[in-house]
Amino acid sequence: MTGDGTTVNAMSQRTPQAGRVAAVDVLRGFALFGILMVNVTYLASAYHGTGVEDPDFDHLPDDAVRAVVAVFFEAKFFLLFSFLFGYSFTLQLASATRLRARFTPRFLRRLAGLFALGVVHAVMLFPGDILTTYAVLGLILLALRRVRPPTAVRTAVALLVLTSATYTLLALALWPVGGRADEVAAAAHAATATDALRGDAASVIAAHLAQLPDIVFLLVFFQAPSALAAFLLGLAAGKRQALTGLTSRGRLLPRLQSWGFTVGVAGGVVYAHASLTHPGTAYQVLALGIDVVTAPLLATAYAITVLRLAGGRRAGTVAAVLAPAGRMALTNYLTQSLVCALLFTGYGAGLVGRVPPAGVTAIALSLFACQVMASRWWLGRHPYGPVEWGLRAWTTLSRPPWTTGDR
Repeated sequence: MTGDGTTVNAMSQRTPQAGRVAAVDVLRGFALFGILMVNVTYLASAYHGTGVEDPDFDHLPDDAVRAVVAVFFEAKFFLLFSFLFGYSFTLQLASATRLRARFTPRFLRRLAGLFALGVVHAVMLFPGDILTTYAVLGLILLALRRVRPPTAVRTAVALLVLTSATYTLLALALWPVGGRADEVAAAAHAATATDALRGDAASVIAAHLAQLPDIVFLLVFFQAPSALAAFLLGLAAGKRQALTGLTSRGRLLPRLQSWGFTVGVAGGVVYAHASLTHPGTAYQVLALGIDVVTAPLLATAYAITVLRLAGGRRAGTVAAVLAPAGRMALTNYLTQSLVCALLFTGYGAGLVGRVPPAGVTAIALSLFACQVMASRWWLGRHPYGPVEWGLRAWTTLSRPPWTTGDR
């Protein structure tokens, strides 16, 4: 581990509030940034993910931005977020044990709250919601809470390999047939969706509902298996308190970092090339299978890099930027969709399809910077984010402190 060992230890220790682990908050803030970089591309253009690109933004700079997002962001950061969900599950379990509270009813209420928030989020703001998926997969995590860490890791690896193999076999079956996405039909569908998203509130909601079947298919057959595997890896790491003993893994982390970047970026390049240039083909299906097993390696490399920075000479800066946003991850996640909906749909400015990819990236960077500052300001006065406060109240059936002076 680079930097001062004292700083690293401070970074990996629990903070007083509810047994929080500072490294978890830092990683969650980083994951939140990556998720925004991906989600904003779908919110800003109805063409994204259809197999065709917006004809108004089909130039080299536009393609370059899309490629960077596809290689380095898509299908990577939700894995990190999912890992942290599994890790935080063990912290919640430990908290309930300390308080001598019944864990299962509390966690089921939490999942119900997440599912309700996710449904509203998907219908009103962003159909690509992940909260409903987490709520459903959380039931599996609850059932497997007593599994031993080695078994959890083996199960996660087996799930990833099986999912990848399924995509590979499907690609081999499709290869003799050939084929490609119907670009004419996809473009017409995207243009219709764009008009609907620029309409009034009823039109926007109708457009979201129309997108939900395709998104549910993607969630079930692509994101859900990988998210569940990440849940299990987080569960295993949490049981071993992996993020509270970083200094003991100083030699292992750089190796994982190196392998993760090498193999992960290579897999990301294949995924991006297939998705952007050969949509709807057997090659794209094969690339999805490759991405299933390489994206976790890149996500791991990202996490190690952030943790090493957070334990080095710039530890204070990294923690100050990422930890507050991570502590308010749920509030910030929903706020990201709300702000983007106001910018891109008929709820507000109706800019969907009118901002080039570079401009969309600039919006994401600006929004996250604002969230970092707002999170620091809010947490200077309140122990929880507003949505976190509400979810915690529902989970515990009690009234948590609203301001820092209420403790």
